[in-house]
Amino acid sequence: MNRIPLVDLKAAHEEVADEVRAGFDRILAHTAFVGGEEVRRFEREYAGFGGVGHCVGVANGTDALELALRAAGVGPGDEVVLPANTFIATAGAVARIAARPVPADCLPGSHLLDPAAALAAVGPATRAVVPVHLYGQMADVAALAERLPARVRIVEDAAQCQGASRDGRTPGRGHLAATSFYPGKNLGAYGDAGAVLTDDEEAAGLVRAVANHGGVAKYRHDVPGFNSRLDALQAVVLRAKLKRLAAGNAARRTAAARYDELLAGLAAAGRIVLPVTEPGNVHVWHLYTVQVTGADRDAVVGKLNAEGVGAGVHYPDPVHLTPAFRHLGHARGDFPNAEGVADRTLSLPLFPQITPDQQRRVVDTLAHALDG
Repeated sequence: MNRIPLVDLKAAHEEVADEVRAGFDRILAHTAFVGGEEVRRFEREYAGFGGVGHCVGVANGTDALELALRAAGVGPGDEVVLPANTFIATAGAVARIAARPVPADCLPGSHLLDPAAALAAVGPATRAVVPVHLYGQMADVAALAERLPARVRIVEDAAQCQGASRDGRTPGRGHLAATSFYPGKNLGAYGDAGAVLTDDEEAAGLVRAVANHGGVAKYRHDVPGFNSRLDALQAVVLRAKLKRLAAGNAARRTAAARYDELLAGLAAAGRIVLPVTEPGNVHVWHLYTVQVTGADRDAVVGKLNAEGVGAGVHYPDPVHLTPAFRHLGHARGDFPNAEGVADRTLSLPLFPQITPDQQRRVVDTLAHALDG
């Protein structure tokens, strides 16, 4: 039985193997392992791809979010509003700077942060709101920007949306955005990597300094900092994959549309709920998620996995119900939409190289799993 992975990293590597090998040889010949020309070129190229003024490569996506929050002026005792249905790193980055995460509920259709809920959660101590661009489409940043007090900054969590846009706007345009290049992302490195995106030159300079022990030159330390630099070897991988990102995202959109067609019968029968794309969004389908109705989601995932279909769950527990953030004082029922997403949603295999035959097998296996 041939397994269909959730993400096919081997196929992604085969497309860039020769180019990566040549790039690694360049790095090894010059021994420029941290920073250097490969990193600078990637930063310029990714900033151009994303239509922002500045890209600062860092060690991972969590660091990128922490650095962006720091550049936005968030510090100890401040509050940061974020969606309850997000990967734990969103809240973890807030906690690392001794600020307080304030969860807000998501929209029932797209599962993106509900702007009204986020605005209602803003209080006197709020310093930032973090809209998470979930599954490959952008949250409604404009709706937040229109109504937030001037003292509250927007810091976008763009870890899942490389190449996405909303009403022509890309992450980091006019704000700060953090992204992750973890291997499974649409633009994935061969290890941990991340970046901060912004049009704000001063903020970009501060991020670069803090991520380099507090300064941009050796033994110059202008501000307290730490070590979060992008490795040159990872920059080689990211440059090679960036050339193929637009085509890969287009292939993901084609595959997502095919899933919509193949799953239409199950959706019409009320067995599942299909994903929703909000108006104005150019979706890049980092994940293709469906909600299971009338069946145990975890049991369905187990049956899919047993038949060689690499289904997954993103994410089984909302932030407020994790032990790490129990101290926030919330209980089940406080954010019902986010809790429903956590209980009912599963992710189906999706990657640029997935074939129609593989997708038909995924859907057939899902149908059997739903039947029990």
